[in-house]
Amino acid sequence: MLNTSDKQYLQSLIREGEHQQQDFKYRVSDAQKLAKSVSAFANTDGGRLLIGVRDDGNMSGVRSEEEIYMMHQAAYRYCSPQASIRFDTYHVDGRTIVVVTVPPSDRRPVCAINDEGTKKAYIRIADENIVASPVHLALWRASQNPQGTMMTYTDAVKKILEVLQDQPLPLNQIVRRSHLPRPKVISLLTRLIHFRVIQWEYTNQQFLFG
Repeated sequence: MLNTSDKQYLQSLIREGEHQQQDFKYRVSDAQKLAKSVSAFANTDGGRLLIGVRDDGNMSGVRSEEEIYMMHQAAYRYCSPQASIRFDTYHVDGRTIVVVTVPPSDRRPVCAINDEGTKKAYIRIADENIVASPVHLALWRASQNPQGTMMTYTDAVKKILEVLQDQPLPLNQIVRRSHLPRPKVISLLTRLIHFRVIQWEYTNQQFLFG
């Protein structure tokens, strides 16, 4: 029997389109790729994956139990630490749609793992999953120990601010222009962002700080 409320609920989600907290997946053929989306949502504001929905919003449905198995694999095998995920299954017009809800994690970064064991953390920007910068990784580490984050106005801080006074710059340029060691620059940028002295933005496929 068709559950009209389920159909209306899914249609209301689909009308929102893909955005920072929602992504459509026509099918699940690779648990590792799905883990990137889980990582991105967990590291940002949370979100949901609509599995069995095409990019144009048409509900094609999940085709096999194997796809559902791979969704579990993405969350519990290919994410470190394991992401907290809820799976809700809906049956509409003879098709099965799975809504995967990923809350924001309090153990960031949540990394996606490939078969070689390489870990990468992602963040969600608009409707894209982007590899997190070293500064984001440092910010997440600092958030686990906020009492350890202090800010003093040193010569190195002054140099960073002078480099950034005209325009936001990517990390590598800040390192080159400041003549400071890369780990030092990452640490200082992290503290400056933490205390809201500077901000980060994502423009033209790169992170800028300023």
